[in-house]
Amino acid sequence: MSTVHTSPFSSPLTGSVLVLIQFDVCEEFLLDRLQQTVNARTVQLSSVKHSVPAYVRYQRPPVVESLQGLVLESGERLEGEIKFYDYGVVSVVYQLPFAGNWDSLVKLASRWVWDVDFASHVEPIVRQKLQRATSSMVKPYERWLSEDYFIFHVREAAGAPTADELVRDKVLPIAQIVRGDGLNLSPRECSEVLQSQISYYTSDVAVIGWNAAFIYDSAPGAEIAIQLLEYANSQLLEFRHYDELLTGILDGVYSSLEQKRGSFARWRLAQSATKLNTVLLDVAELTERADNAIKFLSDMFAARLYKLAAAKVGVPDYKNLVERKLKTAEDLYNFMVEQFNQSRAFFLEVTVVLILLVELFYFFRGRPM
Repeated sequence: MSTVHTSPFSSPLTGSVLVLIQFDVCEEFLLDRLQQTVNARTVQLSSVKHSVPAYVRYQRPPVVESLQGLVLESGERLEGEIKFYDYGVVSVVYQLPFAGNWDSLVKLASRWVWDVDFASHVEPIVRQKLQRATSSMVKPYERWLSEDYFIFHVREAAGAPTADELVRDKVLPIAQIVRGDGLNLSPRECSEVLQSQISYYTSDVAVIGWNAAFIYDSAPGAEIAIQLLEYANSQLLEFRHYDELLTGILDGVYSSLEQKRGSFARWRLAQSATKLNTVLLDVAELTERADNAIKFLSDMFAARLYKLAAAKVGVPDYKNLVERKLKTAEDLYNFMVEQFNQSRAFFLEVTVVLILLVELFYFFRGRPM
């Protein structure tokens, strides 16, 4: 396994650099069937931040399989694993051990975040893996959405500083790492980056940004943060998918309403309304499952960490978009049903009048003059 070195005589920082690459590939994975197909195991979360039992649990633990090493053009060799979530997201995590100084970590962050197209490296690997798992995929998508995220985990720093000391003395490089920017950031920008930090002990801190995070913690302590960041990004991917799906559905409904004007044309709205309601129920069920894929049991720190991570990567924003579009679609469904009911009532009234006219015709026709 390759390791980044700047000097054989000095390693003030040691840790690892991780890249998460995720794809939304299908509506659902049948995990039991998938586990029988691939050489994989299930994974469960547990918090190690407390001296008393406290847990973070998946509702349906994802299936995990090791991956072959990935060698970049720079010669860096990454080891990784692939994880399959039941709500149709594939998450690939590649990791590179790091030993160097702050300058080398800043340069690595800038290069990885902006110059390396990890998705193009990883997508063929995922597609090859899924060739063996087609029977466990429900409604595969033709087009995949993707997300990537970077985590810079410093396990040890020279002098073993506390979290407060590290953040105070290394505010600029930490901000540069989180932003993936090798240039000197302004004090205001550094302050903005450090607004999104969270600690449990005096010896750990996580600074979370929208596309990268910096973690100063032991390997076991960082594990829960890494997995919660992975989960938050998978949620973002799901809500992005449903936002696009609902946009297409609403556009189709508006076009349908434009074409179906007039009393008799409204009769055809019943079928469209039924289809729309079916999609609404499916989307609501699937988004709820993605939103509640993990549960926090007595672990308030993990819950706060997840809330911060979700907010920074944009999960609440897309969730709100999806909820608003679901509400719009629900209003359209009610409108279409109302229009259909009005058309049906009009038809019934016309039918009654016609029957009455026929009866009157025969009544007067049969009377003697």
